[in-house]
Amino acid sequence: MSHSIKHNHNSNALNFNKSFLIGIVLNVVYIVVEVVYGLLGNSMALLADAGHNFSDVLGLVLAWGATYLAKTATTERRTYGLRKSTILAALFNSILLMIAVGAITIEAIRKLILPEHVHGKTIIIVAGIGFFINAITALLFMKGREKDLNIKGAFLHMAADAGVSLGVVFAGFMIVSTGWLWVDPTISLVIVLVITIGTWGLLKDSFQLSMDAVPKGIDLKEVGYYLKKIEGVIDVHDLHIWAMSTTETALTAHLVVENFPPANQFVETISAKLRDDFGIEHPTIQFELSSQTNNCGNCS
Repeated sequence: MSHSIKHNHNSNALNFNKSFLIGIVLNVVYIVVEVVYGLLGNSMALLADAGHNFSDVLGLVLAWGATYLAKTATTERRTYGLRKSTILAALFNSILLMIAVGAITIEAIRKLILPEHVHGKTIIIVAGIGFFINAITALLFMKGREKDLNIKGAFLHMAADAGVSLGVVFAGFMIVSTGWLWVDPTISLVIVLVITIGTWGLLKDSFQLSMDAVPKGIDLKEVGYYLKKIEGVIDVHDLHIWAMSTTETALTAHLVVENFPPANQFVETISAKLRDDFGIEHPTIQFELSSQTNNCGNCS
């Protein structure tokens, strides 16, 4: 890895550390504000949203902690270090979101059945502040959400919170102008649907990666086709591709060749191609002569 690549990687890690810190601090302060004014204004909507935001702060802490654990040194017991923690954090993050969705749904249904009087103006002001805080926090993670599932989870959390806050603001305006108390829970149910659609993809992707499935965006057949068409390669078998973390991908493959490669340049060329074209940074290639293919019957 070149010095410039290392510098960019370290710079990105530092930026995301700042993003997590800023996001956590802003949201903790806002949770306190929501709880105080929720109690003063007799607003279950604000108190429920405070609980939802608290689960999101826990999600941010998990994601931030995972990015730190991923950098820990390897040991004799953990030869890959704690890279996998980033995938587990993304999985737990999505589960937390689904739990929050369930809590909001229950509260919304309860308020539809038993409407409660709330102070609409208080809801508008506090939820409006929450919208801007969550939107700013989401923007901090927008740049890295396509390359790191963990960053994507943090982005979805904050974007979902911004949507919830905006919906609560709208509900506050409707309550003030019409007195319709059913607007608040109805808006909440609509937001629940939006959050669920966005979270389902994160839950599915993180679960697949935790099961060592081929990472999204990598075509196993295309990788196999590239390896098979390399000059001197007769066949490819036991090809496996999995995620070491939310940003690193590993590969193992057995290449049946006519003759063993005379120099390491052959492996370096294959590794560079896998890295540049497929985003696979940790390939392990095993060469076998055609007469030895039957010696690997237990590899699969």
